[in-house]
Amino acid sequence: MEEEKKIERLRAIIDESAYTVILSGSGMMAECGYMGMKTPEKAYEIEKTYGVSPEDIFTSVYYNNRPAEFFKFYRNEVLQGDVDTSETFRTAARMEQKGRLKCIITGNIYEYPQKAGCHNVINLHGSIYENICPHCGRKYPLKYIKASKKVPLCEDCSRVIRPQVALFGEMMDSRLMTKATWEIENADTLILLGTTLDSEVFSKYIKYFEGRNLVIIHKEHHHSDSRADLVIWDEPRNVFTKLGY
Repeated sequence: MEEEKKIERLRAIIDESAYTVILSGSGMMAECGYMGMKTPEKAYEIEKTYGVSPEDIFTSVYYNNRPAEFFKFYRNEVLQGDVDTSETFRTAARMEQKGRLKCIITGNIYEYPQKAGCHNVINLHGSIYENICPHCGRKYPLKYIKASKKVPLCEDCSRVIRPQVALFGEMMDSRLMTKATWEIENADTLILLGTTLDSEVFSKYIKYFEGRNLVIIHKEHHHSDSRADLVIWDEPRNVFTKLGY
């Protein structure tokens, strides 16, 4: 089926759907202009610069025991993802306003959907915009973390501020997991953007989908694509901007 016909079919699916949910994967970071730290090229660059892998430095062990090194990495690498959103999410926001989209579930920590105007968003791995003192609970904006010279300390009790993002090896927030599972269980259309059915982040949730339409939109072919009802091999923005919302 030609891509134009697939896009027409996708529009029909969304219009007829009573409950559409989007899963936003790591491919959406690239679409917004940020290369995630787990991509081979970036992981190699990080290991060459810091002498350790992203999986080693972006951990609670480094945060607790080597906070200066952790925050140097956090500011120089992780916060580089604080960039503008994409047309895909702007389209998604219009879909939400028209009642065509119920929820976006994302594994990214940069709030790209919210920047576009989406409201019902589940950030499975937290957000760089939420920073809290683990001792007294005082909240700090992202600009405070960015402006800190070395280790950002609480102005009230001098404890190290904790970005509210999931670090490698940490347990997920069970409340967010339950909420994401509920959304997928209730969806009759599930759209995967920039990710696959075998995603390390999403596969545990996708198994709860029992709806009618499973749609995948990403650039590269994947062996799991055959399990979907509709697959469009292209950048999500090239598809969503043609939906007419």
